[in-house]
Amino acid sequence: MIALGCDHGGFGLMQEVIKFLEENNYEYKNFGTYSEDSCDYPDYAKKVAEAIQKGECEKGILICGTGIGISITANKFKGIRAALCHDCFSAKATREHNDANIVAMGARVVGPGLATEIVRLFLTTPFSNDERHIRRINKIED
Repeated sequence: MIALGCDHGGFGLMQEVIKFLEENNYEYKNFGTYSEDSCDYPDYAKKVAEAIQKGECEKGILICGTGIGISITANKFKGIRAALCHDCFSAKATREHNDANIVAMGARVVGPGLATEIVRLFLTTPFSNDERHIRRINKIED
């Protein structure tokens, strides 16, 4: 299950991501927001991070205007490794090297085509299980 969260700035792009997820038979839980009415991104980052912490969802997707604020907020939660990705290489690398469990994007930075490719790579790329990456993740968690 994939946890979704966005603020008003990310709402439009999240609709494109949802369409991609549905077309590819991914199960998701949408924690909002549900409109373009002004709201606060930390509220949605918290809901997604907590769903992952509780084991309700395995991974998450967060979108705000730049992706910066929402990823900073998510990373405040223990066990969360949220990666801000605006290119395909980063989306793949963060799964392989960091075992990131949330991808964050900025709707004012990436368009729908790139965003759905980032999501595809994030969801399909496995963690490498390389000893050096595990060591580094353990240091992050400590």
